Amino acid sequence: MDIEHHQSGARRQRRKQPHTMVQRLLSWGLPVSCSRFLWRQPGEFPVTAFLLGAGAGGLLAIGLFQLLVNPMNIYEEQKMMFLYSLVGLGAMGWGTSPHIRCASLLLVPKMLGKEGRLFVLGYALAAIYVGPVANLRHNLNDVIASLGCTVELQINNTRAAWRVSTAPLRAVFKDLLSSKELLRAETRNISTTFEDLDAQVKSETGYTPEDAVDSGETAQGRGAHQAPASSLHLSTQKMYELKTKLRCSYVVNQAILSCRRWFDHKHEQCMKHIWVPLLTHLLCLPMKFKFFCGIAKVMEVWCRNRIPVEGNFGQTYDTLNQSIRDLDGEFSVNIDFKEEKQAGVLGLNASWERVSTEVRDYVHHQEARLEWALGLLHVLLSCTFLLVLYTSFSYMDSYNHDIRFDNIYISTYFCQIDDRRKKLGKRTLLPLRKAEEKTVIFPCKPTIQASEMSNMVRELLETLPILLLLVVLCGLDWALYSIFDTIRHHSFLQYSFRSSHKLEVKVGGDSMLARLLRKTIGALNTSSETVMESNNMPCLPQPVGLDARAYWRAALPIGLLVCLCLLQAFGYRLRRVIAAFYFPKREKKRILFLYNDLLRKRAAFTKLRRAAILRRARQQKAPRHPLADIL
Repeated sequence: MDIEHHQSGARRQRRKQPHTMVQRLLSWGLPVSCSRFLWRQPGEFPVTAFLLGAGAGGLLAIGLFQLLVNPMNIYEEQKMMFLYSLVGLGAMGWGTSPHIRCASLLLVPKMLGKEGRLFVLGYALAAIYVGPVANLRHNLNDVIASLGCTVELQINNTRAAWRVSTAPLRAVFKDLLSSKELLRAETRNISTTFEDLDAQVKSETGYTPEDAVDSGETAQGRGAHQAPASSLHLSTQKMYELKTKLRCSYVVNQAILSCRRWFDHKHEQCMKHIWVPLLTHLLCLPMKFKFFCGIAKVMEVWCRNRIPVEGNFGQTYDTLNQSIRDLDGEFSVNIDFKEEKQAGVLGLNASWERVSTEVRDYVHHQEARLEWALGLLHVLLSCTFLLVLYTSFSYMDSYNHDIRFDNIYISTYFCQIDDRRKKLGKRTLLPLRKAEEKTVIFPCKPTIQASEMSNMVRELLETLPILLLLVVLCGLDWALYSIFDTIRHHSFLQYSFRSSHKLEVKVGGDSMLARLLRKTIGALNTSSETVMESNNMPCLPQPVGLDARAYWRAALPIGLLVCLCLLQAFGYRLRRVIAAFYFPKREKKRILFLYNDLLRKRAAFTKLRRAAILRRARQQKAPRHPLADIL
């Protein structure tokens, strides 16, 4: 008996018509077991529901992780922690709570609504920032760097031209500076050479008074010896001639003395070898002829008459002696270089190298700020998803607690109620009047209806500023690129600097002074020929233009934003379908309330219209005033 009752109940449940279009489609396309599982009563199939819900929730959490968390610039350990947390929460929520399942699926229609547009708006701003704005900043920074490079190039060219033009003079001074020790060595060499000559002139060697006595001129020799010692008033020429004569006499006397000693030595040897008494004296007699040594006196006469001293030797010696003394006392060379750094323009002491470095650092700083802003924007976009999730839960709570909230849809169950009342002969609502159709929505119609059109137009107008911003930025980027590219192609400059010189100073002679002058003034003998060429090609701006793909990447989020405005109405319909799928009993109550509310409004409207018609009819049937007939 119980089995038959259960089977009859099951047949009635199978014969029961579906209350929604989704239920009708799923019942037609899915097996009976799947349909029973989807529209199960609370408490049925708990294990299967938990396992399937946990699996679906885990997969959904992995998808959200790949979409939101993985693009963030954080450590891998933090990413794995987020992944495990999301998967755990998704699996537990989907396996145990229909509210979480409903809120999770509501993310899809919410992404088609206002919250989704906010999310897409963030991506649109990011695309604009990465596309035209980033390209604008890149081109402007490149122009700033180009200006700094141009100024630095001009300064470097001026500096190079100055260095090239002053290179010969600097080379002369450097040669003089490097030859300072060589000049000092040369002066010391000259002084040393003169010291030998001076010692020879002032020397008193080579003559003695005794030699003068031996030569037969004792008195004259003595007077001549005393003269250089005491007569300081004699000139250098006279003094050197006297010394030369004395040295000549000294040499002659030494020769005579040596000759006599030789004869004495030979006489002694002869006496030793010949021992016969008489014969010894006879044979050794020639060794006694010392008078032959006096023949050397002839040379002394030649020394007096033909002295080998030039007539201007004394004067030349005195002049050279004075020059050497002046050279040792007054000749000195000191070469000093002093480099002065001029203050920069407008009182700045910073060098142009520092200015160029600051410009490059500014450009790099701007690029770093751009990267930081993009990273922050990605983080904000990821956080925007939390707002979408919050609105999903908020819609679900409002759906379950506020029966008037979003209760404007003429669903399948609404039509079933109207058919049932029609069969019972009661008042019905369908078809609705034109005034009523403007306040409700037929979810199965593929067109946008009157109540949805106003929201769509408002959302499209809200999208217009971001669209205008994209157009303005793209136009500005294209205009600046055209200007900078024109500057690049028509601002090429080539610098050419040529310099040549030849300086030659000839110093003749082989004297010490000539050699000294050749070592000093000869440093001026320089020649150079310099050719310096440069151009501003490295400093020209290198603008980058956006290609068609970049423009499409920047415009695609805006197009998606416009499409979301057009699809917003269907997204709002879909969120009501999802909520009705998870809360069918609440959906029935809401539809009953909507039906009764429309009945009350129609009854009130009918009563008001009847009263207005009756009032107008009474006004038409009222008796005319006599005055009206007279008039």
